[in-house]
Amino acid sequence: MTTESQPILQLNNVEAAYGAVRAIRGVSLAVAPGSVVTVLGSNGAGKTTILKTISGILDPQKGSILFRHEKLEGRDPAWIVRQGLVQVPEGREIFPLLTVRENLLMGAYTRPAHEKDEVAKDIEDVYAYFPILKERRDQPAGQLSGGQQQMLAISRALLAKPTMMLLDEPSLGLSPKLTRELFEIIIRINRERGVTLLIVEQNARIALKYADYGYVLEIGRIVMHDTCAALREKEDIKEFYLGAKETGVREGRRWKKKKTWR
Repeated sequence: MTTESQPILQLNNVEAAYGAVRAIRGVSLAVAPGSVVTVLGSNGAGKTTILKTISGILDPQKGSILFRHEKLEGRDPAWIVRQGLVQVPEGREIFPLLTVRENLLMGAYTRPAHEKDEVAKDIEDVYAYFPILKERRDQPAGQLSGGQQQMLAISRALLAKPTMMLLDEPSLGLSPKLTRELFEIIIRINRERGVTLLIVEQNARIALKYADYGYVLEIGRIVMHDTCAALREKEDIKEFYLGAKETGVREGRRWKKKKTWR
């Protein structure tokens, strides 16, 4: 992420809670246009809460959120989608009884009726990224494998014509091979379409490989941020996120010893 660019998305001291439980505390981050940014953290650190707050699903208690210089606090999620900011949710949340094609059409629900021909073309374009979806376009989405459902969730988001996508744990439940393949396609989308990406991930190894800039979240707070190249060289990151051999930690498993960064 270049420091010269004006951020397309900026969070300033954002706090959000579920009832009396504060999930994120004073979170500030910035995403440059066209970049790939990742937020790392263990399960329960508050990563999904950040995305829900950006998307308008959860209202922030404090702080401000700016997308293309527009304030997002208090905005309806459908309005946020129409501005070009679209979330790919954790767990995919596809419509299992609808066909693959019908799921894709649901992604275009905010687009005007006169774009019908353009929507049809966009569906063919996403099939180029994920040919298996074209093969199975008339099958109920619930019959797809987990990896294919993730492909469908990403493709459905693309039908909204996003300027920026928020991806929540895209590697969840996928094999290492399929995870690599999926991330390679995600990066293709970023480079070929210019879609800015904010990815939250527990799989730090894959996220730091493909993203430009990273934030580390612990117990609702940003405790470290830097270029991904720099983060990969930090001893704390190696030990607690990348599974350094001397710690006995393996990729994909949470560490037993809690690290305090402060």
